[in-house]
Amino acid sequence: MTHPLYVAFVWHQHQPLYKSRTAGQYRLPWVRLHGTKDYLDLVLLLEKYPKLHQTVNLVPSLIMQIEDYVEGTAFDPYLTLALSSTDELSEEDRRFIVEHFFDGNHHTLVDPHPRYSELFHQRQDKGWDWCIDHWSPQDFSDLLAWHNLAWFDPLFWDDSDIAGWLKQDRNFSLSDRQRIYSKQREIMSRIVPQHRKMQESGQLEVTTTPYTHPILPLLADTDAGRVAVPNMALPQHRFQWSEDLPRHLQKAKDLYRDRFGCEPRGLWPSEQSVSPSILPYIAAQGFSWIISDEAVLGWTLKHFFHRDGSGNVQEPELMYRPYRLETPHGDLAIVFRDHRLSDLIGFTYGMMQPEEAAADLVGHLEAIAHKLVSHQAEGSSTLEHPWLVTIALDGENCWEYYQRDGVPFLENLYGQLSKHDGIQLVTVSEFLDQFPPTATIPAESLHSGSWVDGSFTTWIGDPAKNRAWDLLTQARITLANHPEATEEANPEAWEALYAAEGSDWFWWFGEGHSSNQDAMFDQLFREHLAAIYTALNEPIPPEVRRPVEDHTRHWDHAPTSFIHPMIDGRADEQDWDKAGRIEVGGARGTMHRSSKVQRLWYGVDHLNLYLRVDFASGTRPGIDIPPELHLLWFYPDRTMHNSPAPIAELPDEAPMNYHFHHHLGINLTTGDRWLQEAGEYFQWHSCHTKAQVGFDTCLEVAIPWGDLREIGPDWSLRLVVILAEDSRYVSYLPENALIPVNVP
Repeated sequence: MTHPLYVAFVWHQHQPLYKSRTAGQYRLPWVRLHGTKDYLDLVLLLEKYPKLHQTVNLVPSLIMQIEDYVEGTAFDPYLTLALSSTDELSEEDRRFIVEHFFDGNHHTLVDPHPRYSELFHQRQDKGWDWCIDHWSPQDFSDLLAWHNLAWFDPLFWDDSDIAGWLKQDRNFSLSDRQRIYSKQREIMSRIVPQHRKMQESGQLEVTTTPYTHPILPLLADTDAGRVAVPNMALPQHRFQWSEDLPRHLQKAKDLYRDRFGCEPRGLWPSEQSVSPSILPYIAAQGFSWIISDEAVLGWTLKHFFHRDGSGNVQEPELMYRPYRLETPHGDLAIVFRDHRLSDLIGFTYGMMQPEEAAADLVGHLEAIAHKLVSHQAEGSSTLEHPWLVTIALDGENCWEYYQRDGVPFLENLYGQLSKHDGIQLVTVSEFLDQFPPTATIPAESLHSGSWVDGSFTTWIGDPAKNRAWDLLTQARITLANHPEATEEANPEAWEALYAAEGSDWFWWFGEGHSSNQDAMFDQLFREHLAAIYTALNEPIPPEVRRPVEDHTRHWDHAPTSFIHPMIDGRADEQDWDKAGRIEVGGARGTMHRSSKVQRLWYGVDHLNLYLRVDFASGTRPGIDIPPELHLLWFYPDRTMHNSPAPIAELPDEAPMNYHFHHHLGINLTTGDRWLQEAGEYFQWHSCHTKAQVGFDTCLEVAIPWGDLREIGPDWSLRLVVILAEDSRYVSYLPENALIPVNVP
């Protein structure tokens, strides 16, 4: 029997609990805004392609918040202002609006709309204070309207009301803004019913997650963090509350059964985090399958997945299959996602033309099928076994970076897949029903880890994260010391506990991730904790009233995510806000004397390595700074040819006397660029390059990974920047250091 390549898309829809348990209102608007842009349209678009089946995971805490907005009981500060008269706005209100009502990717959400773009560029050109002082009530009214209008998915633009507002463009009244809010509620009211309808038709499988999205392995035992990182610094107090696991699972099942009229079969463990200790609880609740990441599979099998130059796995038989986990309460199936394919959708394809991106993903799937066929008996030309490629990712945040919220990309992708005889999209359950797992992983051998590097370092181990765990432990002990406070007798205390146990607060604490709302996430976490004490009539500890960490943004910091900047030399602030940053102008030495180079920014995505150099205003190449900029880098812990930098008069000191593998030269006055690669006998060989260079208010550079030929897609590198004239050394940066580019 021959088979197509089976592919399971699993979209994860989640938002943390934004409702303050002390103020009684929502602190942030993201459930409402994503509710009009990302949840309903994803499945409506799929419905147009009935041959394609997919899986969507709806987190219970997201469903509850959507329902609050639909019922008209949820209000957040953004919504309150949008429904206010602009004649009555205080200066504090106006400042908040100017600061926050452009939140979102301006390339896709702001720039396409003339009036919204006009207001945004006034803020960029004239500054916040000018806008606060000079904008009229009508300007503010238009901004309040557009902050909500821009989040309507393009799939809804043919709605007569929305089409009218888009055409109107300006001069919005309070009545208009009230009607926009009503349209938001109308769209959100269709989300759960549409998912139920498509599940009942067989095109969709809806799965669930533990109630408030907690990291179950860490609730069972925070020592689980040391499985992947044996020397991890743990919180002062060990958190061990396994009894909370069945509570989260049962509440998720109860809510699911009520909304969808059936039992859930699949469970998306929060952050795809698993461990042997949680499996019996999941099986006991009747779930039949779970999902995790290829990193967890690699750790479990003690196998590192190698990828070829195109990023395709060279051992596909290990990854593209379900496994069986045996537990005392019955077997569980587990599937592991292809991390790279998932990340391409999540972080990279939005920067490509939709047709090109869709063709690239289909090409990867075809390459996987070809690799699997090549590993079969000689003479085979079709797949003789059923293989399952799992692509699983966040189903909401990535579309903000796509043209028209991803509609052209998905239409191109779904169109190609609908006609493809060699690829079949399935739900996870329908694949498992037809092809139960034949390979077994002993439950005790399953690695304890998550989708992030196969570890839990994103949620524990950092000093700030550990402080948050200690606060949670203290509150949990306080609740346990009140045996009379059962879930039936004191639901307020338990709901607050479940909210505080969610993963999102720990994600934002400490190093690694940052947003312009870090302080609010800190506050929300502590408000959930405070609500536990209040419900128990206990005094709120002073440490719960203080921020877990200082939220002042440090100047030097590592990248916090992939970046996708437009290379035009204009330094768009949103393009680089997730990049790494190194201050140069205040350093010692040569750069301190001139201070013409102020800072460096750096980052990556799946397509390019990016670097930005900020100069002092008015800096002239060849006059104020040397006319040549040379980037040199090597790959630590990789055996390859390296050579001294091809620059004359280099000082014999680190890192100038290091040996490098790649060299990109840029002439800042002519725009010329050239790429070289080190070879044998300390020789440099010229290479073709498609590197992009933009030089206007700053220098921006994008170096395609494809230019670097044999370099692996996950190799890290160390980079130095040299300024030169006529290929003679003048200075380098960053001083006494290398730029560490660590590719995930």
